[in-house]
Order: sequence, then structure tokens, then C-alpha cells
Amino acid sequence: MVGNVQEAVRKRMVVGITGASGAIYGIRLIECLLGGGMDVHLVVTEAGWRVLKEELGWDTTRRPLALAAVFSEAMDAGRLTLHPNADIGASIASGSYRVEGMIIMPCSMGTLASIAHGISDDLMTRAADVMLKEGRKLIIVPRETPLHAIHLENMLTLAKLGVKLIPAMPAFYYGPQTIDDMVNFLVGKVLDQLPLDHDLYRRWGDEQHGVKSPDYSRSH
Repeated sequence: MVGNVQEAVRKRMVVGITGASGAIYGIRLIECLLGGGMDVHLVVTEAGWRVLKEELGWDTTRRPLALAAVFSEAMDAGRLTLHPNADIGASIASGSYRVEGMIIMPCSMGTLASIAHGISDDLMTRAADVMLKEGRKLIIVPRETPLHAIHLENMLTLAKLGVKLIPAMPAFYYGPQTIDDMVNFLVGKVLDQLPLDHDLYRRWGDEQHGVKSPDYSRSH
């Protein structure tokens, strides 16, 4: 026998946050992954840090501290690791480092284009390239509107490679009442692809199985 089979390690997921609007999607996703027992390796682009500042009011002058203000317990326990986007030699840049997959949420059109064309000049795009070459799960949540032909062609290229594309499009059949409801819906759609059980939104048909429907009258 050449070697011994080691005890399974806790499941790891890579999360990317880019400069597209919707940083709250990525933060809520991290909360849910940690709550589901996964370890998270996080990469944020320069533009992504700016969006965290502009949309969520984060003080990004000292980035690890800004993240720790929200996820101190997970970081102290070693369950959430922040990698600088310039660190092309980070663990997640290698296919030999075992992870379940990668979710880029939200994903800018620039990052999406780089991945579609095999341009891996930073950790975000390199980690995504690793998912493709290793045949691991890659989920991208593009956030842009309107879309032109190049955007659509790049998405088609990735879809043909097996990438799951979940555009940041809200739904209304479950009766969302708040912004949180709409954020939770999209994060829930991503978790469904892992799959990871959740109760972030009411599914179609749930009322037939004893799940109370929302009060739609409040939205009028």
C-alpha cells in the first residue's frame, strides 16, 4: 500500500466578491456557508472593497479588521480566511488544495470576461481557473444591466464549460417584504446548487404542505 487514506477534513468553499453592485449578497452567503458547517476562503477585489465601503459602510482602510468586525468568531476559529487578491501563491491558487468549489457573488463583467478567456492574473481569476481545470463546482452571480452581446457571449462560453450562472434577478412569487427577503432569495438559489439545506425563502408549492403564505396585502 503506497499511502494511508486520511480522515476527511471539513468542507471548504471559496467565495469571491468583486466590484459589481450587491456586496450584501456575498456577505449573506458567507454567513450561510459558515452556518452550514463549511469553512470559507474569501477573496475580494480592489473594486469589491470599494463596494463594501459604499454600499455597506465598511471601514476598509484596515481590511482584515473590517471583516473581523462582522465575522470575528469564524476568523478566530480559523473557519474564515481572507486572502489578498494579489497573493497568486495562496492555497486556493493550487488544484492540489482541496475545496468543494467557488462562488463569485456578485461577479462583475470584467471578472467574468477574464474567467471566460482564461486570463488568470490575480487570485480571484486564478482560483476560478483552478475550479475549471479540476472539474470542480463554479457558481457565478453576474450583476449588470443592461447586457450587451459581449457579456452574453462570455456567459455562454462559461455555461458551455459547466459553470452555473445565477444572475442577480429577484423574484416576487414568494411575497418579499424587505430588501433582506430579496437578498435571501438569491442566496438561497445559490445554496440550492451546492446543495445546502436552508429556509431562506418560501418555495413554490410550500403552502400545500403546511407552510404559511406571506401576507401580500402589506406590499400594497
